[in-house]
Amino acid sequence: MTHLDDVTRLLAPALGERLLTPERTGFDELSAPALAAPGVRPAVLARPRDTAEVASVVRAAAETGAPLAVRSGGHSYARFGTADAGLVLDVRLLDHVEVSPATRVATAGGGVPAGAYTAAAAEHGLATGFGDTSTVGVSGITLGGGIGYLSRRDGLTVDNLLAAEVVLADGRTVRADEHEHPELFWALRGGGGNFGVVTHLELRLHPTPTVTGGALAFEPRPETVEALVSAARVAPDELSLMVNVMKAPPAPFLPAERHGTPIVVALVCHSGRPEDADAALAPLRAAGPLLADVVRPQPYPGLLRAEEPGLQASIRTGFADTFDAARAARAIELVGSAPTPVAVVNLRPMGGAISRIPPEATAFAHRGHALMESVSAVDLPGRDPAPVRDWVAGAAEALTVGRGPGYVNFLEQTGPDVVHRAYPDATLRRLAAVKAAYDPQNLFRANHTVLPAQA
Repeated sequence: MTHLDDVTRLLAPALGERLLTPERTGFDELSAPALAAPGVRPAVLARPRDTAEVASVVRAAAETGAPLAVRSGGHSYARFGTADAGLVLDVRLLDHVEVSPATRVATAGGGVPAGAYTAAAAEHGLATGFGDTSTVGVSGITLGGGIGYLSRRDGLTVDNLLAAEVVLADGRTVRADEHEHPELFWALRGGGGNFGVVTHLELRLHPTPTVTGGALAFEPRPETVEALVSAARVAPDELSLMVNVMKAPPAPFLPAERHGTPIVVALVCHSGRPEDADAALAPLRAAGPLLADVVRPQPYPGLLRAEEPGLQASIRTGFADTFDAARAARAIELVGSAPTPVAVVNLRPMGGAISRIPPEATAFAHRGHALMESVSAVDLPGRDPAPVRDWVAGAAEALTVGRGPGYVNFLEQTGPDVVHRAYPDATLRRLAAVKAAYDPQNLFRANHTVLPAQA
């Protein structure tokens, strides 16, 4: 009998049909992460529906020694939401959202996707900022940082986490906030899934009845990229944007002859007073010759996009303080040579509220940089992932993206060197001490693993 047979024996009485093994119909669909992980197939999938059942799965993994992975949204570029021949703890049935307009606090289950949370909050004219994707899991993006359309106004997602319910490696459930388990609470805000399974999150909400947002598409000129990045540096906090050098999608608002060729796109969100939007957006609109302007007042959830499951995806990421015209020219050239229609050099200007929080306040410690930058590409499910992977690696090297500090949620490669890119030395030492206190046996290692400090 293997340790996974023991897992089945221990959990079958409580989980019943929600404990799946490969011979069960639907196992592969339910166990697959959102981003394709070729050749990886777990042996057991557990789908708890409450905190007590999550604790029982964690205890079973600890008791049997079964390799454990936690799956929420499944969007990890390093494919941490699955475990080859291991046990996957799928928290997607913990999917409730409760919004309190009076206190401007929302409680979300650990399996809630960002789109569902955002739609529930928008019913009350409120929002918590995540990234730019509706299908990503709220718990995963929060534990890594969360940089998106509201970040310059409200801070990172971790800056809006008020408390978390966490199942620890020994099966205990604790509340972590500024007063209870404060070191654990510090570590959760940027330290990823190293310390336990987050079953509930309490998040701060901000009034966001409507936004002025959408896409500005430009001719592919290097000086346009430089001008957009420069404008973002002095923009009001209410304006967040992402600058993409990318191949033009077959969108109806773009000229047909441009489809599949490089363009520059600014994805913008002005979350201040609608009457202030045009003045805030004017420097962006003046950055170069426009191909399309589809920026308009709209509900905030309309800015989040869904991703097709099973995509082949690869990424390199880093932080920078400039992205000049010479790098922009190289980016335009490289995107044009990509072997897939979806290849992007993405720049996310930071500053604003992100930079006003001390770097030691959370485990996300890269607040002083002006930009987060990444090179990424995706291809259709079932395709050979090698061309996408090779292009991303080569383009990132040519653009010097990914040589220094990196954003933990976007790190595809793994290992100690990668962990040191995610966390500066002082941050990593503090995380290691928290790991030693809460997971000394390193049960939660299906992540960018922080090893427990040695006594």
